[in-house]
Amino acid sequence: MYAFRILPLCVLLLTLAGCQQSGEPRKKKDPAIATAFTGPGSLNLRAEVNPQSKNVATSAHGEKLEVLQIRRRFVRVRTPGGHEGWTEVRNLLGPEQMEALDVLAKKISKLPSQGEATVYTALNIHTEPNRTSTSFYRLTEGVKVAVVGHQLVPRTAQPQAPTFQIAKPQARPRKKKEKKGPTVAPPPKPAAPGLPSNWVELSKTQLPQPTPEVLIARQAKPEKKIPLEDWSLVRTKDGRAGWALTRNLVMAIPDEVAQYSEGARITSYFALGDVVDGDETKHHWLWTTMREGSQEPYDFDSFRVFIYMARRHRYETAYIERRVEGFYPVMVATGTTTRFALIVRGDDGNLVRRTYQLDGYALRKVGQEPYEMKSGTPGATLAGEVPDVDAPNDIAEDAAAGSADEKGKPSLLDRAKSWWNKK
Repeated sequence: MYAFRILPLCVLLLTLAGCQQSGEPRKKKDPAIATAFTGPGSLNLRAEVNPQSKNVATSAHGEKLEVLQIRRRFVRVRTPGGHEGWTEVRNLLGPEQMEALDVLAKKISKLPSQGEATVYTALNIHTEPNRTSTSFYRLTEGVKVAVVGHQLVPRTAQPQAPTFQIAKPQARPRKKKEKKGPTVAPPPKPAAPGLPSNWVELSKTQLPQPTPEVLIARQAKPEKKIPLEDWSLVRTKDGRAGWALTRNLVMAIPDEVAQYSEGARITSYFALGDVVDGDETKHHWLWTTMREGSQEPYDFDSFRVFIYMARRHRYETAYIERRVEGFYPVMVATGTTTRFALIVRGDDGNLVRRTYQLDGYALRKVGQEPYEMKSGTPGATLAGEVPDVDAPNDIAEDAAAGSADEKGKPSLLDRAKSWWNKK
């Protein structure tokens, strides 16, 4: 009995709910005024402009976003899933910036590593050598990255603004104003006042000269020296490339060799060969260093070759040169012979590439030639240019085949035997 009474009531309620739902106006989506991409590795979108408001969505690096509204330095965006939220402009990248990141990663993949650096604290990787630029990747403690270049930039440098284009709204057609009847012309302007009667005497009056104290005070004050920051161009193991503060990176050369740095900062290091000492395998080493606290427009001011003496169970210096202006990349190749090349500034002020060869425990210079930087490749310090990326292949070929002037010549041991037989 009660069921027959309740059934019509339920049907009526469902009908009213359906009418209300069908009659409800749907929320119209705001049109996009631009297209941008998420810059950081993970970006939280807020419900309001206030950074303390609740998180409504999370976007990953490189995700395409629709820009809906701009309010000073804050932007309201919409994700591909339809979520809308607020973030700062600096967290977004334009299409040109995303393309530049891809180009950077491809070019950096061809540059030789100047040594691995260890990260002892969490470190952000930036799109530009600037603290306020977008951080698109975060390194965790203990991760190693390859260092391929470095650059000094003013601490006050501003990051590049996002390059997304704002769509201009369509102009509404203006209504033609109706012409009004003739208006009354304004009254004529009054005549200009004449010169005073004693204008000749007034023009002869000399103004008082400023005192020496006033002249000294007016002199321009010396400009303040803008502090510089040292940034390193790094490459991660998964192929990402970006900028990190150099002071947060520590070169991962063994401590038994790093202890001889004498307070200098190691900028690159390379293993030149293996030496077996009992159950251990040691290496000969080449490193470049820069004086601690020095801010110079080059990558190193000294280089040094360490030889491991198995008989004495210790490292010894085979060669050291100081007071040089050296640039990345340092190129090393091991083959039939072990060779390395450094780009330094010669005595005449021009760049040269010096090639050295390691014969046993002896190091000697085997070549020197003029060198020119190639523009358009990121990662160098000299005038925003980078060395030739094909140079390491040239050094490797020379190391495998030996230099042209040594082909066909007897070794030092053969020459000594020949001299002894003559005696």
